[in-house]
This record gives sequence, structure tokens and C-alpha cells, in this order.
Amino acid sequence: MIHSLLLGLIQGLTEFLPVSSSGHLALAQNFLGWKEPALAFDIALHCATMLATLVYFRKDVMELGGQWFSGLTKRENRRKPGWTVGWAMIAGTVLTVAIGLPLKPLVERLSTSVFAVGVALVFTGGLLWVASRLPRGTGSVTVLGGATIGLAQGLAVIPGISRSGSTIVAGLGLKLSSEEAFRFSFLLSLPAILGASILELADFTTSGMPSGWFLGVLVAGLSGYWALSLLRKVVTLGRWRGLSVYCVILGLVAVFLGR
Repeated sequence: MIHSLLLGLIQGLTEFLPVSSSGHLALAQNFLGWKEPALAFDIALHCATMLATLVYFRKDVMELGGQWFSGLTKRENRRKPGWTVGWAMIAGTVLTVAIGLPLKPLVERLSTSVFAVGVALVFTGGLLWVASRLPRGTGSVTVLGGATIGLAQGLAVIPGISRSGSTIVAGLGLKLSSEEAFRFSFLLSLPAILGASILELADFTTSGMPSGWFLGVLVAGLSGYWALSLLRKVVTLGRWRGLSVYCVILGLVAVFLGR
């Protein structure tokens, strides 16, 4: 049960905070001797964090989604923000798949290398430090911007590179407002998490769940929701440096131990 709770906590916190959930899980497996969670449990954890995202952004999902669908039939509704955001998400998802899928064999090899994960975490730390120095923008997402952020999300499948950090920093670099970069990053994560879960289902061979799996899933969802609230404050206030230092220190320790 304790193992399930810890996995749920790590998944919930690091899935959203820009410190790389895949990197933390890879290091935990290597340093603590943890086995990779049962496929059914892994899917359940991802579904929990996806549900936390849907609940947190429920108003945006309903409003922007409604605007996009209405724009399919009514030309005048294509002037609303949801029309552009919807197409930006589609463009970003296409780029994510185009980049992420071919990298899957490489990702599987790198996830077993403590040294490689450490290098990627140091890179994430540097990226977050850059974010702390970027001027605040006021722009809104565009289709081209969505594709660019999707490219960053595709590259973030590499263990140790933070998905949320990469996409938010990409948005800030495109002069998006802090709130817009934060929102679009996690709206774009929804089809990515759903797609990853579907791919895992394709290899599903067992329904075995560890002891206390339900509590682990619950902890993942609740801690994920809390992490989203915390990250929103980090992004809007521009307080990236603490997370940057954390990633660099953890990365350097991994690099040293993985030589």
C-alpha cells in the first residue's frame, strides 16, 4: 500500500510541477529498486492526473470547446478565442505525435540510464532559469504558436525533460501572457495523456493491481490538483528559480552517481 501511495504522490506532483515525472520515476526505479508499476496501475495514475486537469480547467474546456464546435457551423463564431485555441491544440497535438512517437525506442533506452536522466534534468533546470528571465508577454495563442508548443511537448517525452516546463517556457518565449501559457500548456496535455493511455492499453496484458491501488490513484488526482494550483502561482509570479535549482541539483547528483 505504501508503495502505491508513494507512486501516486510522485505521479500527481511531478506530472504537473515542471520537474519531470518520467525523470523522477526513472530515478526512483534505479535508486530505490522500485519495479515499474503494473500497466493497469500506470494507466489508472495517468487517468487520475488527466481527470485532475479536466476538473481544474473545466470552465475553459466547456467554454473554449463550445466555441470551437460552434465555429464549425457558424462563421461568426470563428472570431471567438475558442476557435483559434481549438485549432492550435490540433496543430500542437499533431506535432507532439510526429515528434514523440519516433522517439519511443530512444525513450525506453534512456529511462534505464541514470546518467542520461540526470543530464536531461540539468537541461530542465536551465530551461526554468531562462523562464525566470523572460519578459512578461501579453499575447494570445495562435495556430503556429500551438504547433511550436506541441513541438516542445513532443521533445519532452525524453525522461528528465519536463513537459509542463518545456511547453510553458515555449509559450512565454512566444510572448504569451503567463496565464495563457499556463492554460494552453495543460489543455494541450489532455490529448497527449489520453493518447499515451490508449497506446498503453494496446499493450495491456494484465489487470493486476498492487495493494492499495485505489488510494494511490486518489492521491495522484488530489496531489495533481494541488500541484496545478501551486504552478499557476509560480507562472504568474515568475518564481521559477527554486524549481530550477532543485532540478539542477538532482540532475547533477544523478549524473555523478550514474557515471
